[in-house]
Amino acid sequence: MSETITNIDEWRKEDADAWPEPEFRGHSIPGYRYSSTEFFEKEWEEMWTKVWLLLGRANEIPEVGDYQMEEVGPESILMVRQPDMSIKAFYNVCQHRAARLVFNDVDNVDAFICPYHGWRFELDGELTYARDAEDFPEGDPCGKMNLIEIPCEEFAGFIWVNMNEDCESLQEYLGPIWDEWSRYEIDDWKRYVAMTVNTPVNWKVTLDNFNESYHLPTVHPQTESRIEENYRYTQFDMADEGHARMWMRGGAPSRQLIGTDRPLMNPGLEDQLNRWGLDAKDFEGREFETREAIQNAMREKGPEMGYDHFANLRDHQLTDTYHYFIFPNFAVSVWADGFHFLRATPHPTDPTKSVFDNWWYAPVPKDNCEQVRTILGPMDADVEVEPDRFNYGDKSMGLLIDQDIGVTGGQQLGLRSRGFKGVYLAKQEHRIRRYHEVIDDYIEGRRPHGGKPVAEAAE
Repeated sequence: MSETITNIDEWRKEDADAWPEPEFRGHSIPGYRYSSTEFFEKEWEEMWTKVWLLLGRANEIPEVGDYQMEEVGPESILMVRQPDMSIKAFYNVCQHRAARLVFNDVDNVDAFICPYHGWRFELDGELTYARDAEDFPEGDPCGKMNLIEIPCEEFAGFIWVNMNEDCESLQEYLGPIWDEWSRYEIDDWKRYVAMTVNTPVNWKVTLDNFNESYHLPTVHPQTESRIEENYRYTQFDMADEGHARMWMRGGAPSRQLIGTDRPLMNPGLEDQLNRWGLDAKDFEGREFETREAIQNAMREKGPEMGYDHFANLRDHQLTDTYHYFIFPNFAVSVWADGFHFLRATPHPTDPTKSVFDNWWYAPVPKDNCEQVRTILGPMDADVEVEPDRFNYGDKSMGLLIDQDIGVTGGQQLGLRSRGFKGVYLAKQEHRIRRYHEVIDDYIEGRRPHGGKPVAEAAE
């Protein structure tokens, strides 16, 4: 598609299979939802325990006996590599007297031995040893008091779990996201940035922020010349399952610069052209043809650099940014060569605190890490980093995320004010309204498939 288009309606015709927009019920999103312990507990019992959650990474537990442990609110989940190379997930709790079995995030074991009384649970969760088994009036606990298994599936290289035994499949839950992500072959991508930060905000404050782009010109003014952040040139989509998508064109100048005295060929675009062997000088006077030229260059040069998955992608997936929100707590910006992982999970007891993960995954370029260095600076492309854990304010999380969390900290304070009566949202912020309506659907016993009751949604 030629980038000489100047009419907004023509520009928007190049859609990406727009998702059907759900009906909105006009949620006011009152402030108590971000600080009330009562509402916090309802969310946990009725929503968190009934949705698919992205937790572990399959390639981080490659050997039999490898496990990952992740905490979500008050729960601790074990994901364990089995002898048949499948992965099973269990609650990290001994069935004797509720001791936590492990505290390491990642390790390898032959079996799980309770540190309190020595009960032994095999990798498949079966209890095979309990000291003085004959002394239990209710009978030998072995084979009976096994670890509690929970549904677990793999997709895009990640391990997903659901605390609801009667849940739908992960593919059903993800809806249109399943097919779109499959094109990128994210399974083999590696992690090059991993920050896990304790933040002074409710988990929904963070996800609200990543569910709208209205804040970009104010909070991130430096992005103006790098992405097309104007909502008129952005496609916003919401799925029946509760997920959302924002599509921003890339590989071309910002159309907001037309008619200004600022150069259309900005440094960020020049760097992108150079990266794919193109000269910015060749596009003087026809700057809006760069997007198509970059796409063609990526098609040509991608395979020789090791990016075989480029062949699966549509043209716009090569240059454009897709920002996805996966209900209830995961946001991610996906590029042809990068995956910005943004996840917020609730504090175990305090609704005004949460844990925020700011990670970056990327495919490993063939024979070198030049493409990774372009984004992240010098590093070894063969080494996957371990999470760096700290409290907000102790160190930088990167300019963009520092800006986001900095402004949301003040918002958390304002949400507790008597002077806040509820939101007044622009249409481009409707994803936030939809987000809270889906949370209420779960709390009220519905699933977000057209607001049907649970029984009907399952039919």
